[in-house]
Amino acid sequence: MLRTAEVIERVAARRATVLITGETGSGKEMVARALHQASPRAAYGMVVVNAAALPEHLIEAELFGHIKGAFTGAVQHRLGRFEQAHRSTLFLDEIGDLPLDMQTKLLRFLQEREFQRVGSSDTLRVDVRLIAATNVDLMKRVEEGKFREDLYYRLNVVPIVTPPLRERVEDIPLLARHFVRKVCALEQIPLRQLTPEAIARLQELAWPGNVRQLENAIEMAVALSGDREELTAADFGLPVQARSLPGPVREAPSPETGLDFEQTVSHLERQLLEDALRQTHGNKSAAAELLGLKRTTLTAKLRALGAAA
Repeated sequence: MLRTAEVIERVAARRATVLITGETGSGKEMVARALHQASPRAAYGMVVVNAAALPEHLIEAELFGHIKGAFTGAVQHRLGRFEQAHRSTLFLDEIGDLPLDMQTKLLRFLQEREFQRVGSSDTLRVDVRLIAATNVDLMKRVEEGKFREDLYYRLNVVPIVTPPLRERVEDIPLLARHFVRKVCALEQIPLRQLTPEAIARLQELAWPGNVRQLENAIEMAVALSGDREELTAADFGLPVQARSLPGPVREAPSPETGLDFEQTVSHLERQLLEDALRQTHGNKSAAAELLGLKRTTLTAKLRALGAAA
């Protein structure tokens, strides 16, 4: 994370658009907030929008605002998120889920720094620094025709990758202590200390939910610790997981003996899915995070392979 901190220090004062990529829960919003807080825009609150959480028919009005009577239910003028973020930062999460028509409008804003409210012909200009984030491979989306290539390059001016927690085990002690301080401050209780055994326990886990899961685990441990001043390994009642799927994938037949490619791939895919479900005790959400998939994607694959969905 020191490399990420260096990038933040270099680009925080600029207006350049930043694209943060990484698995769900890996700390993308934390990086965005660090960028904002280190910038001259920190005096204004960062505006956060999750594109995946917005109904498709309301996304344009949510981002760019609307005038009274623009559509059914528009009973008054409403400022959009871009206007709210004037002189500040707009963090647009899950950018990969933005519909194609909205991608076009976002591209125009990035090119011209201007937009129109829904139902209005007046052009407005705002001073906004855009930070976008996604947990999907946008170039793959481009190849599939689901994401505009020109928008991708407009967003990817300054790329920042947040690695999964299992790939930066050395960050766990620092993050864990940070979350302990945060939780204790929120609960208004004396600061708890993590024992060396507790730190070692945390570093053994795979953390399919990444930083978000670690924060939740810390909150649970503090809640269960009672009046004790120390958090021990026993306070973290989490299953020990390897940092990769257990066991080697069974070898496929050698091409020299001949194989059915599609059948072999399906066989290996089934094994990965079954291993992930076994490791997460049948929890499909956790299994999907472990495999870097959305839960809906994992469910669809299980159905396609004839496994229990």
